[in-house]
Amino acid sequence: MKRRRSILKQVKGFRHDRKSKERMAREALLHAGLHAFHDRRKKKRNMRALWQVKISAASKANGISYSKLINKFKKANVKLDRKILSQLAEHQPNIFSKMVVSVK
Repeated sequence: MKRRRSILKQVKGFRHDRKSKERMAREALLHAGLHAFHDRRKKKRNMRALWQVKISAASKANGISYSKLINKFKKANVKLDRKILSQLAEHQPNIFSKMVVSVK
């Protein structure tokens, strides 16, 4: 009884019979767990893509393409990752533009 209550408590808010019937609730939880695991991985992918878009937009505003900018950063041995570069591009564009000018 305790296990059944626990399962039904976890599926509160699910649609149709999945919220009230134990067998369907178990299956729904199994799939929900799988989706949660995969989507935690997808979130990392999506964030990296977003960082690239932000850097690309800022670099085009400074007259250089994203790929050429990243290449110049690597050749200049700048060790900032894409997350930090995107934050600079978004919140402190003047510092980002100075960095772009320094590696050009």
